[in-house]
Amino acid sequence: MTDQPRQPERPRFEPEIIPPGESHDPRGTRVFIDQTTTEQIFVGRISPLQMFMLALVIGAVIAVVLVILLGAFLLWIPIVGLLVAAGLVAGVLRPLFQRRG
Repeated sequence: MTDQPRQPERPRFEPEIIPPGESHDPRGTRVFIDQTTTEQIFVGRISPLQMFMLALVIGAVIAVVLVILLGAFLLWIPIVGLLVAAGLVAGVLRPLFQRRG
C-alpha cells in the first residue's frame, strides 16, 4: 500500500460530440447509458427482401404450431369416438346383466 493518492481513471472511449444540425448518428448506432454500464446496440434498416424472409419465417412457425395443435386435436377424435361407442354398447348391454329380484 502506498501513500500516493489514486489517479482518476482515464475514459476508455472519447465521447462523440454530435453537432446541433445532425439528426442521427451516421454509423447507425445508438448508445444507451444507465448508472452502471454502457452498451452499444446496432440498429440496422430492413430491406424488402429481409422483410419478406422475416414474414416467411414467421408464417412457417405459425404453420408448424397450427399443424401440431390440429394433430393433437385430431388424435383425440378417435379416442372420444371409442369412449362414446363403449358407452352406447354398455347402455345396450346393461339390461342383459341386471339381476332380477
